[in-house]
Amino acid sequence: MEFSKIFLGNTALLVTVAYLANLIYKYALSRASSSVKYVSSVLLIIFCGWLSMFFGYNLSENVIFDLRIIPLIIATVAYSEPLTLVLIGVSIGLSRLLFGMNEAAIAGCLNLCILGVAAALLHAWMNRRSFGLITQGLMAIVVINVLNCLDIAFFGVIPAKQYFAEIMPVTLPLSLMLSLVFSLILRDFQLERNRMVQIKHSNVLLSTQAEELHKAKANLEERAQELAQSSQYKTEFLANMSHELRTPLNSIINFAQLISEDDEDRSREELAEYGSIIFQSGRELLTIINDILDLTKVEAGQLEIFKEHMNISEIPQLLAMHFEHEAERGNIAFDMRVDERLPLTLYTDPSRVQQILRNLLSNAFKFTHEGTVKLDIRLELLGNANAKEDWIVFDVIDSGIGIPREKQERIFEAFKQADGSINRRYGGTGLGLSISRDLSRLLGGYIELESEEGRGSRFSLHLPLQQEAEA
Repeated sequence: MEFSKIFLGNTALLVTVAYLANLIYKYALSRASSSVKYVSSVLLIIFCGWLSMFFGYNLSENVIFDLRIIPLIIATVAYSEPLTLVLIGVSIGLSRLLFGMNEAAIAGCLNLCILGVAAALLHAWMNRRSFGLITQGLMAIVVINVLNCLDIAFFGVIPAKQYFAEIMPVTLPLSLMLSLVFSLILRDFQLERNRMVQIKHSNVLLSTQAEELHKAKANLEERAQELAQSSQYKTEFLANMSHELRTPLNSIINFAQLISEDDEDRSREELAEYGSIIFQSGRELLTIINDILDLTKVEAGQLEIFKEHMNISEIPQLLAMHFEHEAERGNIAFDMRVDERLPLTLYTDPSRVQQILRNLLSNAFKFTHEGTVKLDIRLELLGNANAKEDWIVFDVIDSGIGIPREKQERIFEAFKQADGSINRRYGGTGLGLSISRDLSRLLGGYIELESEEGRGSRFSLHLPLQQEAEA
């Protein structure tokens, strides 16, 4: 009867310790490293063995009966390293010596050491045979309990005849049954913990998926808004383009018709003026068509760049011929300055550089009602011995209407201008800056913008200062 009470008490203690360990793991060690969790579990197993002995049944002054083998049985199934099982067996055995050095304590220590080695060998054998978890648990319960009984009889602290006749028939069934019960309780703890881990993981996964769905929804809404804006911009562009194409075409058709009529009242001066208007309208129409073709080629990646040596000193002269009349007509001062440190030539595509500068200057004159338009060609040295990091900068500065800060990025996008009313008031397709930006990138440079509404703008074309061989 005493064996039953003590063994049940041992089992209750072990269940309590297991429950407390489960709480500690859940709230204190859940974020700890795997090594900390491993060491903590080994120490807990050894502590459970010592606790069983502490509350064991004193058969005599030195002999203690308890369920110290149950932690070792659990370890046989729980741990994958055989050396860990040997360590647990030896440690529980040594803890028996804490209750006094005597023949029974030494026998109990040796018994646990032997059981630790046997548990390690049993675990290695079961792994090679690939037994299931339940089969491993049952085999560990039976083998370690039987070996424990044989060791107790062999060491002779209790006479073998007395042990087999009076004690083992009571202790062995109790130990087998309580080992099985405790293993089932621990298995239930483990399944519950796994369920909690799976629920936590599922919650994290659902939260992540919900956040991703929210971001995807926001991206879709933003994309839909961009598509709607793009559709609106293209609609405005097509409406504006039809006007831009129709105006020069109508001029060409009307004045060509007037010239074709045989009217003797028209003087040679009138006919010359009609021809000049036709020429100007044709040039405007060609410019629009070239812009559209260039934009199409850039987007398709088919625009070719032909680099050669360009005479830098000729740029101001060519641009002056193109814009002097426009400056005089608008009563706008047109100033140009060239840095004396500039080299004689620049290895680039001359036609594309002139196209960019014409676009920038054309915009400057278009949006400047009075004041000055300047072209400043300067050298920008970064103070590095590597010439690849030096730039030639073409600054186009005007004192025009300026561009609001929030709209400065948008004007470089195709089909867009700073304001939808800009094209209706000033004309133009809205492609010039987009094409200029793409061309500058193809030439290895970039365009910077500094502007303030009502105080003018500065467009700076940066081109790399490089030699033919480097290019």
